[in-house]
This record gives sequence, structure tokens and C-alpha cells, in this order.
Amino acid sequence: MPSSYAAAAAAASSSRKPAPFTTATATTRKPAPLPAPAPPPSNPSHVSDSDPSSYSSSGEETDLSACDPATASVLSTYLSVAGNGADLSKVGIFLNSAARRRSPPCLICLDPIRPSDPVWSCSASCFALLHLPCIQSWAHQSASAAPSPTWGCPKCRVAYPKSQTPTSYHCFCSKTEDPPADPWILPHSCGDVCGRRLNSNPDSGCEHTCLLLCHPGPCPPCPAVVPNARCFCGAHREPRRCAHQRYSCKGKCNKRLSCELHRCPVDCHDGPCPPCAVRGNHKCECGETMVERLCSERVFQCKRECSGMLECGKHRCERGCHGGKCGECPLRGQRTCPCGKKDYPRLECDVEAATCGSTCEKVLGCGRHKCPERCHRGPCDVTCRLVIKKSCRCGGLKKELPCHQDLTCERKCQRLRACGRHACKRRCCVGDCPPCAETCDRRLRCGNHKCLSPCHRGACSPCPLMKTISCFCGKTYFEVPCGTEKNQKPPKCSKRCNIDRLCRHKLECRPHKCHYGACPPCKLICGEQLSCGHKCKERCHGSIPPPNPEFTVKPMKKKMEKHIECTPGTPCPPCQEVVLVPCFGEHLGQERAIPCSKSRQFPCQNLCGNLLHCGNHYCTKDCHVLEIPSDQRKADTILSLSRKNTLAEPCERCNLPCQRARDPPCSHPCPLRCHLSDCLPCKALVKRSCHCGAMTHAFECMYYNNLNAKQQLKVRSCGGPCHRSETTKLPPLCSEICHPGQCPSVDQCMKKVNVRCACNTLKKEWVCQDVLKEYRRSGRDPKEVAKGQFGVGLIACGGDCVKKVNVPAAELHQRKVQENKNPAAEVANVPKRRKKRDRGAQEPVQVSMWQRIKWYLVVITALAGLVVLGLVIWKGVYQISDWMNEMEEQKARERLLRAERL
Repeated sequence: MPSSYAAAAAAASSSRKPAPFTTATATTRKPAPLPAPAPPPSNPSHVSDSDPSSYSSSGEETDLSACDPATASVLSTYLSVAGNGADLSKVGIFLNSAARRRSPPCLICLDPIRPSDPVWSCSASCFALLHLPCIQSWAHQSASAAPSPTWGCPKCRVAYPKSQTPTSYHCFCSKTEDPPADPWILPHSCGDVCGRRLNSNPDSGCEHTCLLLCHPGPCPPCPAVVPNARCFCGAHREPRRCAHQRYSCKGKCNKRLSCELHRCPVDCHDGPCPPCAVRGNHKCECGETMVERLCSERVFQCKRECSGMLECGKHRCERGCHGGKCGECPLRGQRTCPCGKKDYPRLECDVEAATCGSTCEKVLGCGRHKCPERCHRGPCDVTCRLVIKKSCRCGGLKKELPCHQDLTCERKCQRLRACGRHACKRRCCVGDCPPCAETCDRRLRCGNHKCLSPCHRGACSPCPLMKTISCFCGKTYFEVPCGTEKNQKPPKCSKRCNIDRLCRHKLECRPHKCHYGACPPCKLICGEQLSCGHKCKERCHGSIPPPNPEFTVKPMKKKMEKHIECTPGTPCPPCQEVVLVPCFGEHLGQERAIPCSKSRQFPCQNLCGNLLHCGNHYCTKDCHVLEIPSDQRKADTILSLSRKNTLAEPCERCNLPCQRARDPPCSHPCPLRCHLSDCLPCKALVKRSCHCGAMTHAFECMYYNNLNAKQQLKVRSCGGPCHRSETTKLPPLCSEICHPGQCPSVDQCMKKVNVRCACNTLKKEWVCQDVLKEYRRSGRDPKEVAKGQFGVGLIACGGDCVKKVNVPAAELHQRKVQENKNPAAEVANVPKRRKKRDRGAQEPVQVSMWQRIKWYLVVITALAGLVVLGLVIWKGVYQISDWMNEMEEQKARERLLRAERL
């Protein structure tokens, strides 16, 4: 052992005080990264499910000088000997795994391994860390189910004998049993020097021990320096470390090959030299054939038969191509009969041995019986035809059969196979049921996959797959066993996210760091142009890049989701811009402030008020949607919706007559309904008498009203002489043509006119002009007097007028007195029905005794009839009930008979 290595070993054994171990509860300082592991393989089935390298990031680099105090204390003694150039990548991975905050999971129960839990470590190959109770249960079940008493590591499948089943909790170096939990050292470590042999291979020549403190994982390479380390070919010597003292000098090997003719042309290598590859012409063993072959294959045999004479001179050699002499004859020497019972010591090789005549008695092919024939040449009969009593393999059937035949029964074995789940089902099974050939197909502990091993007893093996938990870009990741990914947090990556945004703000958004899952939603205002013409004022809700499909691990803790008005990846929400929406009729002052997406016209409390088709009146309906044909629409017409709107309804129809004033003025109304255009010319006939009243003219209203006053007077004239005598009561006719106004000689009329008193009793004849004077004297206009009353009331009534008036009054009084004295006349006029009714009311009806007796008999008879009817009904009900009971009994008897027959 070199002096430096011995001094380091002594220093390591003398200093036992470790540096404080940094845990998650002791300090929050992140431990320095250790050697970076290789990137994960492409095939996840080849990845170790408990390799601590899977827990570190792929972007870390080795920096042993900046590691935490616990790791520095473990490596200090080793680094003092090896220096900074030592290869500590594997050791650093395991140390980093032991010192990190998250505990590694157990491959059997998938629960995290805490520093205080008793553990077991596979020291043969993989150094996987498992719970001690879990590995004990695993070893017990595996050893009891397997045909050989061995059990395998759940990770690397290295076989351990049953005697090596762990029974106690030891530290990593196996020196201390039940190591106490100390926060100042690594978990599950005793804190002492490891002391395990660094290289267990006896050919390596290394006898050094590990100088690290008790640590997880494999021991590092031996750091001792060998002064004269020889290369593989032995041609070069140089000082090298003990772990790497076997090396290649990169020169030619130049060792003599197995052919003893050539030397090895390969570079300096480990192990035996390859076969000689020099080609040449070589002869076969008999020397008859020459073929070009490799030097390592120069000895060969051709296909020619030898056919040379043996030493006896009577037989030929039957061997193929060979070298040297053919040899002695195999038939020469001591010989026997075919069965071997009689010897012939001096028999020539070309003479056949005679049979002895005794029974052959050679063992037949069955191995139990002997040949019953006499001594014979040639082989015995292979088929043993001796009839014996045989039993099948399972012993369930016995039968006499020839010895060469096997007996099998048809009974199927019902015993369970080694898996304990499926029956054997093999016919005539001896009891050695074969292993179950079906797939286990039970759900593994990971919950994601099923067991693909053959059906077995006990717990299934842990899932061998690994799950990779990575950031979005995939540059920072770590691997965990399948089934534990739900309890892991994704790693934090400090690199910039290189995923391009899919929304319209990809050039405006600020860059963000790499993250787990999908990119965060854009926080800018959308600004998309909506169909209504406004811009979307909500938070950007454009499409977001989908998450990486290779890493879909669900985070352990869910963050409280903030309320986002618009979900990313959805279309713009309805427009919330506030607009003024008019009512159906678009009345002034009835607008409402409504969001644009909910803008719907509404009916207000006003009347429609829209001008009707007549153009004169307005609609009196409640506020409604107008329906006006497109050919009647104008720019200044109030329109709310087109005629395609389902809510549109026409205004009411104007049914009023035309109320316009005629132009020129006319007393006749327009015959049309209320309309917007000008009224039709009035065609009504207007009757106007002539000035003298002799005839009546019929004029069209439009024609007559269009004339002026002079023209109207002119057209009204009849053109004949004036006939005012009928009107003015003048005895002569007017000598002028029909003219308007008074006749010129009306005051000089001398015609006699009958003048009467007011009661038309007195009558006198006056001259017409006197009558006119009397009317003017009394202040009355003669023109206003009716034609039949002209002259009435101009004279006073006399005594005769009073007598005529009193006579009818006396006669009326006398008639009333006579009506009061004769009331019978009034009764005579009353109808007959009324008389009888009045007479019956005045005279009471007398009922006889016989009528009363008849009435009592009728009542008693009715009561008796009701009683008899009730008795009959009661008896009928009882008879129906008895009949139904008899039917039930009859059906019951029939059922019993039917049941007895069956």
C-alpha cells in the first residue's frame, strides 16, 4: 500500500466527527449539484426504477468543491488521496439522492423512504434502497413460490439464497446494526469509514479498502497509485491508479497466436487474442484436397471416404478423411456369439461367430424385460410385446396392455398449479403439475400497467418502467418509478420558454420562463374586431400551445384557479359594449342603455303614432315593430326592422270616411275612405229651384260650386214668366221673366185671401195687400209664414168659438161617470182562465173521507213494496255469496287432483 494511501486511511480512521448533514428542516440552502447523470434512454423499459440518477436534473454539472458539508465530509478523506481528478460521478449521484429533500420511493410499496425507516440496500448490483419489512415479505413470498430456495432483488433481479434473507437493519457498510437517526450525518449511515474492499475481482490485484464514510451506492474506484502498471500486452509500463492499472498502450499486441505461425495484429487489448485471420492454401487431413482457408481453420476434413486396407488385409477402412494409418481391424481378436454367452478366442476376422443356441436374454428397450428369443444376430426387437397389468400415471385406472404401450386415463387434474389461481386440467396427471402458462395480468401497484409475468403466487414485481417528469421544454427533468409521479412536483427550469404563442399578441407579450404544462394565458386585451363592429375588451382568450404530450404528469397540489372571464382557446364572448337601443317604434326619449350582445328592441309604453297609409291619421296600437314594404321605404321614414322580422306587424288600417274639406267648399262628403291623394270631383246632384219656383234644376255639385254668384243666379232662372202668384198669394202673374228677388208689383196685389181665427172657427175674405200690411204691422215677415197657415190668426175668436170648445168637454165627463158605475163590464173582459183561478182562491176545496182513505192505502202499499224488495235483494246477495264459495272449493279440489296426478 502506498504511503499516501496509508496515511489517508489512518487519518480517516482517526477522525470520526462528521460535518452536519443538511436536511430540509435544518436549512433551506440548496445542496450543490453533483456529477450529472447521462440523459434518459429512449426506451423506458430499460431504465432502472430506483436509480438515484433519475432524481437529478440533466442540466447539472459536477462541482465537488461546492457541495454541502455532509457530502464534503464523506468525500474529504478520499479527495485527499485521489485529488480533484477522481471519478466520483456514481458516488455523487447516490449522495445527492440521499441528501436531497424529497425521499426516494420504495419500489415495493411505493411509499417514500424516510430517514428514520429501517431499510435494506442491494449490495450485489443495483444498490436499490427498500424498506426492510417490504424486502423481507418479498423474499419470503419469492422463495416459497420458486422451485429453488432463492429470491431476487425487485430491481436488478440478482438471485440471493434464502439464507441471505435480511433479518436486521444495518448501515450501508454493514458494520452497525440499527444505526440511530442522526441529523448530522447521512440517513441510514453509521458515520464511520466504509472499509469495504474496493475491487472484489481477484484478478485485479487491488487489496485496498474504501476510504469514504459510510455511504449509499457503490464504492468509488481505488485512488491508490501503482508505480509499474503494465498494459495488456506487457510492452509498456507506467504509474497509474490502482482502479485503472489495466490499460491499453494503443500499440500492436504482437503476441504469438494459437497457430504458432503469426502474431496478433490488433492494438493492445484485454483478454485472449482473436483467431488468426491470415488466409492461405491448406490441405485436408488425407492430403487429397487443397482449399483456401483461414489460418485458424487450416485443419479440416474433406468429404472423400478413406476406403484404405486395414492391417488385417481383408477389410477396408470405413472412416472418412483422416491422417495417419487406417489402424487395426475391429473384428480381429477375441469374439463371442451374438448374445455374448459363448467365447471364440481364435476366430478369424472374416469368419462370422456362430450362435450358441441359448436364450438371448438381452434387456429390451422397455428396460424391464429380457429378449425371449434364442441367440440371434442383429438387434433385438425394440417393441416389448409382453402383456402386463399397467396402471395409468395418476393411478386411477389399471388395465392389461403390451409393455410397449402407455396407459393414460381421461381424468383431468383438478389440483391448483403453483400460482394458486388456475387448475392443472392436464389429463392423467401424476402430481407434478407444470407451471402455469397464463399471464398474471393483475394490476401492479403503480396503477398504470398490468403484470406481464407468468401467473404466480404472492405479490407481483414492481413496475419496471420509469416516468419522466419534465418542464415544458424537456431540458430539465427527473425520473421516478411508475406510480409515484402523482406525488412529485415538476422541476423548475430557469431557461426561457421557446414556445410561440398562438394568439394575436405573440409579438407584444413579454417572454416568460420555462414552465410545467401549458403556457400561461396572455394578459393583454383581446382587441379582436367583433361582428357588431366593436372591439373585444376582455382579456386575451386566443389559442394557447398544447402541453408536451410526453410529460402529462399531474401536479401533486392544485393551485386555486383564478376566475378568468374568458377561457383560453375559446371564441370572443358576447360584446359588452353599452349601446342605446330604441324601442320598436323608435320613439324619441325611449332609448335604453343595453350591452351590445343583448341589444334587442323593446315595446315602450307609448302608442305607435306612425302615420297610416291614408296620410291623415296615426296608428293607435301599442308600440310595435313596423312592417313596411321595401318599395315604400324612404330615408326619412321611421323603420325599426324589415318585413322579414317575425315580430313585425302592420299598422292598423284606417276605416274612417274621408273628412277632408272640399275645395271648392261643398256640403257633400267624399264617398271614398280616408286617403292621401286629392278627393275626386263631387258628382252629387244639387237641386235648386228657379227664382219663381215654377221648376227645379239639378246641377252637379262640382259644376254649380265652380260658378260665381252671378252665374249661379243666371243658371237658376227657368227662362219663363215669373210664377210668384203661388208663393206670394198675388192674384195676377208677374209680367217679368223668372228673376231673383221680389217682384216689382207685390204690394199692390188685390187678390182675396181667406183669413181665419186662431181656432179656425171664424173665416173672412181679405185683400192680399191688406193681409201683407197686417203681417208687417204685427212685426211678422210674410215670407216666414207657412203656405198652409197664410192668413190664420189674423182675426180674433168670437163667442161661437167658445161654445164649440165646451161641448166636447161635457161629453167626456159624462162618459167617465158611466164607466165607474158599471164594473161588470170590466169583469166581462177578463179571460176565462183568470176567472177560474180567482174563483178557486175564493172558494176552498172540500176533500171527502173516501179520498183520504185512498191516499193512506197508497202510502202503506208503497212502504210494503219497499220492504219486500229489500228482503229479496238481501236473500239474493246471500245466494250469490254461497255460489262463489262453492266455486272456490271446486277449484281447490281440481288443483289438488292435478297436483296428485303430477
